[in-house]
Amino acid sequence: MAAAAARLSAPSMACIGAGAALPCSSRLAVTRSSLRLSSSHRLTVFRSLVIVHSPLRSAQQRSLQMRTLDRCAIRASSAATSAATAASDAAQLRSAREDIKELLRSTFCHPILVRLGWHDAGTYDKNIEEWPQRGGANGSLRFEIELKHAANAGLVNALKLIQPIKDKYSGITYADLFQLASATAIEDAGGPKIPMKYGRVDVSGPEQCPPEGKLPDAGPSSPGAHLRDVFYRMGLDDKEIVALSGAHTLGRSRPERSGWGKPETKYTKDGPGAPGGQSWTVQWLKFDNSYFKEIKERKDEDLLVLPTDAVLFDDPSFKFYAEKYAEDQETFFKDYAESHAKLSNLGAKFDPPEGIDIDDDSKSAPAPEPFIAAKYSSGEKKA
Repeated sequence: MAAAAARLSAPSMACIGAGAALPCSSRLAVTRSSLRLSSSHRLTVFRSLVIVHSPLRSAQQRSLQMRTLDRCAIRASSAATSAATAASDAAQLRSAREDIKELLRSTFCHPILVRLGWHDAGTYDKNIEEWPQRGGANGSLRFEIELKHAANAGLVNALKLIQPIKDKYSGITYADLFQLASATAIEDAGGPKIPMKYGRVDVSGPEQCPPEGKLPDAGPSSPGAHLRDVFYRMGLDDKEIVALSGAHTLGRSRPERSGWGKPETKYTKDGPGAPGGQSWTVQWLKFDNSYFKEIKERKDEDLLVLPTDAVLFDDPSFKFYAEKYAEDQETFFKDYAESHAKLSNLGAKFDPPEGIDIDDDSKSAPAPEPFIAAKYSSGEKKA
């Protein structure tokens, strides 16, 4: 009997406790087949668990006992169904995070994984209520039709990098995996801890992909107005625009993909990873506030400054935050973490609705030795 009870879920155990109120002459009839029933049959199982061999004192007591069991069964069935239908499995998300860290350390793909998460979420339109028509973090970027959007040039390589992880963990949605990879890349490169939640539901087919033209352009005629048009549509403000722009401290622009930047510089000609491109910062695998410092000074011809970068110090409202972040990395990290988390949730449909926190079980675990990606991207800065 004890072995059978141990195989029940925690909610089920509570219901067995309720059944203990029966007279001593009552007996529990538990069969192996009933224990194997799915959550959809829990009500039948719980009602069959109790067989009353001797009469209760009254029909009223009998009715009360059965109602108690029914309520317990319904609660257990609801809990089991919720766990089974959650968009992603928490344990698999934690394991996938470790695999992503190994991928980052072997391929130095931090920048492109950040971009993958951003571009899946960045199609959100706050003016559209229906999901998935509103766009956002829904995994649609896995489909070829969206990967072929001009703004997503090169992201097929990011998908190829993480597809083996998706294949390994079938209990994770693409929408969650994209955002998990993006946040992990920021943290692994020395950036702040992102307060993420998971449980995003995937779109089911390419017909649910957003139309092209939802993402920022690097060289619009009116950079400030363009940034506001795009990010205000997502429900983001000037502070969040500037904070998120700071992620350009990572990565390089490749002219063959975006049409911007040099084919290579002294900072990128030797990689790591595929050599070439032009970076915004000297140590382009290190997440810090150097992007704002470099954009403010604009003294190094080997560092990239796009029109949408320069406007951060030309526009008075943007400049207020850009100046602050150039001087205070702690403030930048705080605002960036909040902005990144907000971006990662845009347009998402969560199951369960409150999301899944995968850090609950690891808060007391000792922190592993940090991987310093920056030591792999270096160069002598011009005086």
